[in-house]
Amino acid sequence: MKDTIVKSVIEQFKQRSEVGIKKYNTTLDRKDLSTQQWLQHLQEELMDATLYIQKLKEIFDRTKNEK
Repeated sequence: MKDTIVKSVIEQFKQRSEVGIKKYNTTLDRKDLSTQQWLQHLQEELMDATLYIQKLKEIFDRTKNEK
C-alpha cells in the first residue's frame, strides 16, 4: 500500500531541491554557513510561513463573512 500524500510531498521536495540548486548553485550539503546562519535562514522561512498563514486566515474570514 502506498500513501499518495507522502508520495506527493516527496515529489515536491525533489522539485524544490532542483529549484534551489538552480537558483543558488549549491545544495544543503554546503559547508560555508555557520550554525547561526542556518538558524537565521530557518527563522526567516518560518516568518514567511507565518505571513502566509495570516494572509490565508484573512481570506478565509473574509470568505466566511460573505456567506
